[in-house]
Amino acid sequence: MTFTRQLIRRKAVLVLFVSALAGGCGTGGNETTTSTTSAAPASATPQVDVVSVKSKKLDATITLPAELAPFESVDLYAKESGFVKSIPVDRGSRVKTGDLIAELEAPELVARRAQAEAAYQSAQSQLASAKAKLAADQATYQRMAAAAKMPGVVAGNDLDVAQKTAQADESNVTALQQDVDGAQDSVRASAQLEAYLKITAPFDGQITSRFVHPGALVGPAGAAGVATPIVHVETLNRHRLVVPVPENDVAGVPEGVMVNFTVPSFPGRTFHAPIAGISHDVDVKTRTMPVELDVRDPQAELVPGTYCQVEWPVHRPYATLVVPASAVASDLERTFVVRIRDNRAEWVDVKTGIPVPDGIEVFGDLKEGDQVAQRGTDQLRPGTQVSPKVAATK
Repeated sequence: MTFTRQLIRRKAVLVLFVSALAGGCGTGGNETTTSTTSAAPASATPQVDVVSVKSKKLDATITLPAELAPFESVDLYAKESGFVKSIPVDRGSRVKTGDLIAELEAPELVARRAQAEAAYQSAQSQLASAKAKLAADQATYQRMAAAAKMPGVVAGNDLDVAQKTAQADESNVTALQQDVDGAQDSVRASAQLEAYLKITAPFDGQITSRFVHPGALVGPAGAAGVATPIVHVETLNRHRLVVPVPENDVAGVPEGVMVNFTVPSFPGRTFHAPIAGISHDVDVKTRTMPVELDVRDPQAELVPGTYCQVEWPVHRPYATLVVPASAVASDLERTFVVRIRDNRAEWVDVKTGIPVPDGIEVFGDLKEGDQVAQRGTDQLRPGTQVSPKVAATK
């Protein structure tokens, strides 16, 4: 049984050997033809679909992130050092302009005003006495001058003394009047300093932070050891929406244009605000220019600090170039399109702009009508011989 199987295997191997030998002899005359046919696809020129670079003026909208900030925001400090006597507001309190925020007490200021008032009253008393003496001395001089018209009634020396006395009284009254004015100014200054002990709201808004409690020592910002703010106040019904706009997208949008924006806390709702200010100063780190929208919020729905999405209008004052988005390729070093010129591929560095319905805006060494590969790829190396075919456009 084993011998029969071995015999069958040997016969099968012999048949395969004879068949292979016969096949090799039969194709010997065609070896050159077969080699030429298999090499033909490797040397064939690749076909590349190409499209033309278009030129158009863009009128589009892009979405940019922005941050909502209060229109006015300030830390309130005491103008004079003192202890907090009372503070009737707290975090979340809404205030109107002039509302009392905190009241301080400073005994030294009270004593200073009392001293100034005493000095003022003393100066007034001295001035009144000096004026009375001046009036009396002037009357004496006038009577002596009238009597001196008759020879021998009044001695000339007595008349001169009376005149000099009246003149000295006038000088004294003038000096005392200046003292009174200075003392009055001191009283006013002391009263003004005492008025600083009442901290009031500088504008309509809301208290967002409170830093002190009654009994705390506070003082002017920057004073050594006393620089604690009392509260932080922000506007409630008006905000600034600051948008960092790319430098290429600022031109052509003037102040006053209404812009739409959305807020995450109000899904499905669109807000509107006019452009209020353009900084005209590019941030060299981000290559953006801050633009501010004036947001009016009568119902106080929006919260400062919120990030928003702004639908920024882009109006190019000049025509720019557009290619299909698929034509733009990139590697680790550059972003480029593959231009086909004289049936050869070449890489052209580009910078992309905003997307448009039929492609994407590009900036680079291109011109309208240039042929570029519809599908940009780094596998199509510069200098490669290609056969361009105009791609069908939708």
